[in-house]
Amino acid sequence: MTSLPEGPLPLISEDDRDMAVQRLQEAYAEGHIPHEDLDERLHKALTARTHSELVPALASLPEEKAGTTSTIAAASGRIKRRGAWRVPRILKVESAFGRVHLDLSRAVIEHPVVDIELQLGTGRAKITLPRDAIVDIEDLRTGWKDSFYKPRRSSRPGGPRIRIFGTMGFGRLKIRHARR
Repeated sequence: MTSLPEGPLPLISEDDRDMAVQRLQEAYAEGHIPHEDLDERLHKALTARTHSELVPALASLPEEKAGTTSTIAAASGRIKRRGAWRVPRILKVESAFGRVHLDLSRAVIEHPVVDIELQLGTGRAKITLPRDAIVDIEDLRTGWKDSFYKPRRSSRPGGPRIRIFGTMGFGRLKIRHARR
């Protein structure tokens, strides 16, 4: 006996739809799908309401490009990013003795999943996330103090997924969602 899902299926966001259209256009430009197939798939993507309706439009496309990787490193001092900065798909942050403050609340996040790898010795780290971000810190290892993260009670679907992992020596990580 199969169980029915509780409540209606979540609707896709305009960002999900735009990303699907972009993937289809890239696949067509790279010669992976013919023009006739593109029209049919675009129609499916533009009329899809749920993720399960979007899957057939993207079926058999090549894997998404991994995106960019950037590294920010400092032996001591501060590492600070805030305002409207472009967040790469993979961000590596390395600091031996300094403080780290990453504010993603007004950053340009073009990828549905962003991986932030922390390699920190001592010092504190603070990460401010967009209100609708989904956070995963399961693979973060701390040596001395635990990380502090209090998940939002209600989060709108469709936000970016932020995966924070790596190792922290004797510092503390504080993660919070933006209030605005």
